[in-house]
Amino acid sequence: MAKTIRNPKSQIMIPPVLQIYAALLLDQLLGDPRWLPHPIRLIGWFAGILEKFSRAICPSLRLAGIFTVIILVGTTTGGVVCLLQLTAKIHPVLGTLCGIIIMYTSFAARDLWKHSQAVYEALKAENLEDARRKVGLIVGRDTTDLSEKEVSRAAVESVAESLVDGVTAPLFYAFLFGPAGAMAYKAINTADSIFGYKNERYREFGWAGARLDDLANLIPARMTAFMIPVAAFLLGLNARNSLRILLRDRKNHSSPNSGHAEAAVAGALGVQLGGSNIYFGKIVEKPTIGDEDQQITPRHILLTNRLMLATTILVTLILTPFGL
Repeated sequence: MAKTIRNPKSQIMIPPVLQIYAALLLDQLLGDPRWLPHPIRLIGWFAGILEKFSRAICPSLRLAGIFTVIILVGTTTGGVVCLLQLTAKIHPVLGTLCGIIIMYTSFAARDLWKHSQAVYEALKAENLEDARRKVGLIVGRDTTDLSEKEVSRAAVESVAESLVDGVTAPLFYAFLFGPAGAMAYKAINTADSIFGYKNERYREFGWAGARLDDLANLIPARMTAFMIPVAAFLLGLNARNSLRILLRDRKNHSSPNSGHAEAAVAGALGVQLGGSNIYFGKIVEKPTIGDEDQQITPRHILLTNRLMLATTILVTLILTPFGL
């Protein structure tokens, strides 16, 4: 559990929960300004350096990947701890502000909303080419020839899947372990994002990052998924179907975690996710998630964003006792 920070001059207790609330508020107000040096980009840059070094010195690719992940996560966590201690020595308030900013950079709710909303606005304006381009910024599949329905599905899937690693998982680790916990999680998630491809280059090297990311998301993914039906109920969506599809289709995904939130969202909206996608010019058939009770439309992007925010609030409330 994150420790309470005490200001020795005023003797005012600053509960970690208030720091996390402030970080969430900053994310909603500011998102990810491009002018702000983002620690995730720094982590990604360092990961690239570590990859070259470890490939050169390690006798096997899997060992090189393990070494890279250990150093990446350890350095990130240690760096945050040292930075917090240093700023707190300068002044307790500065240390607190530093922790809030670090946690703020680990959340991405505003960016998820902004990017998916941009896709919706392009579809609403009947500019399919612009919608394809904008959805291409948040998904890995080829978007050049997507139909309006496929663009909408891609946006919904992106928000549903990213809800965990972009919002609730760093929130979970922030409540348990403070700013260092949130940033350690982001280092793990970044390692998986960079090295977790199942191709010849990264199949062995990326094994450690992918497995560690699976482990780190084990609890947050399931906690988040079971909050989505509650959020659906509060928003007037189909909560019962959300729970039904979650229990039925949560394993219809290559990831042991990502399918949980997607299944709950698909059930709440009454749409079907998954199916055919094109990656690097090749058609990839994925298992379907949910039933096609209704055709997916741009409107479902808006509903998914509302589900994301409502679920974030519910998860925050559940975790709040850990920050008191």
